[in-house]
Parts: sequence; C-alpha cells; structure tokens
Amino acid sequence: MAVNKIYPDATAALAGLLRDGMTIMSGGFGVCGIPAVLIEAVRASGVKDLVFISNNAGIDTAGLGVLLHTRQIRKMISSYVGENATFARQFLAGELEIEFNPQGTLAERIRAGGAGIPAFFTATGVGTAVAEGKEVREFDGRSYVMERSLFADLALVHAWKADPEGNLVYRKTARNFNPMMATAAKVTVVEVEEMVPSGSFDPDHIVTPGIFVKRMVQIDRLDKLIEQRTVRKRA
Repeated sequence: MAVNKIYPDATAALAGLLRDGMTIMSGGFGVCGIPAVLIEAVRASGVKDLVFISNNAGIDTAGLGVLLHTRQIRKMISSYVGENATFARQFLAGELEIEFNPQGTLAERIRAGGAGIPAFFTATGVGTAVAEGKEVREFDGRSYVMERSLFADLALVHAWKADPEGNLVYRKTARNFNPMMATAAKVTVVEVEEMVPSGSFDPDHIVTPGIFVKRMVQIDRLDKLIEQRTVRKRA
C-alpha cells in the first residue's frame, strides 16, 4: 500500500511533530533555499525553547529571523549570523545561546550525522576557541580536533521539484544545506515548489532519495528575497 507523503498545507505537514525544546535543522543559505513556509508554521504553532541548526539565522524579517522576534529559539548552532540585528541583540544580552562552527565543519557535522558517523577529526579550528573543551589528537605530525556529528529531531527542507515518493531535486544554489539536512533527522518535512508525476525524474538526477522524506507540502508562493541589495550609482 502506497504511503501518502503529500499534505494540504504546512500546518498539517508539521502536525504532531512539534514540541517545546526540540532540535530542528533548517536548510538554506542566507535567504536562498530557506523553508520559509514551514518556518512560518513553526512560528504559528507557538512551540518554544527550540534549538535550531542552520548555517545562519536569516534576516530580521525572513527565515529564522521571524522565530527570533517571537523568542521561540533558545539556541542556534550556526556558522554565520552577521545579517540579523535581532540575533546580535539577543546574543549580546545573554538571551540566546550560540554554538559557532566553521562553515565546512558545520556542513560535515550534518553530513556525518546523516551517515551515522558519531564524530570525526578536522584540522580546522585547532589552536582557536573552536577547539576549547574538545579532544585534540595528532595524525601524521599534525593536530586535529574532534567534532561530534549533528542529528536533529526534525529537518525542514526546501526543494524545487518532488515526485509523490518524495524524491527531490533542488534548484542551483538553493541546494546548499538542504540535501545533507534531509538525511540527518528523525523526520524530514519538505516544502516543494513543484510536484511532478512519478517516473518524471531520471534516477541519476535525483539528489535526495524519497526514503529520507516523510512529509511534503507544495507551496503556492515563493518570495525571492535579496539579502543585501548592491547596485551601481547612476551616472
């Protein structure tokens, strides 16, 4: 019997999955490829004390920034947060915990979690604050710091196209953190721009196999935001 993975809206797709204090992965880079509709549904649910794993916290008015405004996030595990004034203000006031990661280390911690690898060693961060409190070993005459992998209760993912089985394809740079996060959580929920019939994808073109995807919702809008608008002055 086929399992129906398609839900009518984001609220339905997250029903029964959200609870206070849970750990959630959220795809995207800046405001590119962020699961904005699912994030809005998390906001509307009112859950709090959340730990979010995301490359960054969006901007003040989009992405995880909307959850910072409502103070639903207790801790961020991130790489870059420089575009969000609310984030900076809450952190400096001691109202928000942060676990900073070098960007490549964050990506590998997520990938390792999805691959079932509990920890790995990397030279990145040795001798800096990143390595404080962590095991450091020497391999072939070079020091490496041990990093634990990341695995979440829930992953929120944005994809370009999906078929009913949950096979996913991403569009250009919106691919970013989404594919690895889709593998690194107990439950993966995906917002999709376009649903296509089964058999539409060349198997070699599928990025995330449907086995990782539990629920999907097709979104009816996509706000293509610009994180920093830079234009040349007119002559």
